[in-house]
Amino acid sequence: MEIKIYKDKQEVAAQFSAYFAELVKDKSAFHVALSGGSTPKIVFDVLASNYGDKMDWSKIHFYWGDERCVPPTDEQSNYKMTVEHLFSKIDAPEGNIHRVLGEAEPVREAMRYANLLEINLDRVKGVPQFDLVILGMGDDGHTASIFPHEIELWDATDYCVVATHPDSGQKRVSINGKVINTAKEVTFLVTGASKAEKVKVILEKTEGFETYPASLVNPASGKLVWFMDKDAAVTLD
Repeated sequence: MEIKIYKDKQEVAAQFSAYFAELVKDKSAFHVALSGGSTPKIVFDVLASNYGDKMDWSKIHFYWGDERCVPPTDEQSNYKMTVEHLFSKIDAPEGNIHRVLGEAEPVREAMRYANLLEINLDRVKGVPQFDLVILGMGDDGHTASIFPHEIELWDATDYCVVATHPDSGQKRVSINGKVINTAKEVTFLVTGASKAEKVKVILEKTEGFETYPASLVNPASGKLVWFMDKDAAVTLD
């Protein structure tokens, strides 16, 4: 595991974008699971402005690690946010964008998306393998849409699961822990002081750390990188 700490959100976005560009450079095809949230939004802006005409977007296939069960026009849609901040500014083929149909019936959509991953991705011991999974972490220690109160979904048999937000009750479709930990590479993008407490518990494995889904991220490849700003890392020893 590698921990990279930068001065602020903007610097995290710039450094991650450079890292991403390097990662895809020599690949003939690259399959990435995107994350929603405020930090990816800045990352997408940086990717579009700094690498929009420098990368061969035709070889990158985009998926989502999780999606809210809302239409693609809804303000809460991770897909909509990615369109606004990245896809509308770059030349990515429509056929390379594999969105979760948030407007569909959740259980059926989770099955369809899992099936799509099995068809499109190489598999390791039957599990679909992404080249890169980008994750965020919530203030409650959740990642993708696996929340502490439903931590058992991490080991679900199905590669995509239907999760429920603990406060709003909103349904979400999420990849499970097996898919995350089978990826060739996993990166966390974590910024802001509100994350600092859980960052410390998870990274220093202090009491109760295993109750947080983000602590279960441990790719078999050994390639796990945390990109953080100073605020998120402030409590680390």
